[in-house]
Amino acid sequence: MTLTLTVSDDVRALAPGFTHVAIEAHGLVNGPSTEAGSALLDDAARRLAARLDGRAPHEDPHMAAWRQVYTAFGSKPSRTRNSAEALAKRALSGAGLPRINLLVDLYNAVSVARLIPVGGEDIGRVEGGMRLVRATGREDFVTVAGGEETVEHPDAGEVVWCDDAGVTCRRWNWRQGPRTRLTEETTSGVFLLESLAPMPVAEVTSAAEELAGLLAEFSPGADIAVRAPEPSA
Repeated sequence: MTLTLTVSDDVRALAPGFTHVAIEAHGLVNGPSTEAGSALLDDAARRLAARLDGRAPHEDPHMAAWRQVYTAFGSKPSRTRNSAEALAKRALSGAGLPRINLLVDLYNAVSVARLIPVGGEDIGRVEGGMRLVRATGREDFVTVAGGEETVEHPDAGEVVWCDDAGVTCRRWNWRQGPRTRLTEETTSGVFLLESLAPMPVAEVTSAAEELAGLLAEFSPGADIAVRAPEPSA
């Protein structure tokens, strides 16, 4: 894997049950959402409903664990949900899942079906390696508000993903910045699947293999590597 991913000791101490699996892919073909990608999202919503069996997403043990960790670093999980819970809530509502672009649709489908936060970054837009750290509060997070670019700063102690240029995702996996997101022009990406105990490591690994298979199916000939899971010590 050419992109370096590191997790700080402070984050590992906060969430000793944290595991992440990364997929690095080059030679990807992206574009607008397709009927095939849309069908995968619809199927993911059905898989989610079967998995929950009438429960709300936050009642799932894995989502409950994420809520506990969000609370531990000072976030309100009912207001700032992890990405998987937010997507699951939307999938079960009348709004349904958003269609963004093909690559995002693929990883959102796996995230919803498996109830695992999944993110994707354009490697060509990442500066240096990526690090999961507890913020000082001085880091820049460039986002868009009201149609205009604006700079926010995370709360002190907030868990963030960042690179050499600033924060790429706030509140662990709550809101990604536009600078590194996957666009229709993306050809190289890293996909990150994140889990907490009590989810078995084998389950998040299986989800990564499912996503890697979808990437290979929709981008024939792409160079795709699944990194071994990295659990906390």
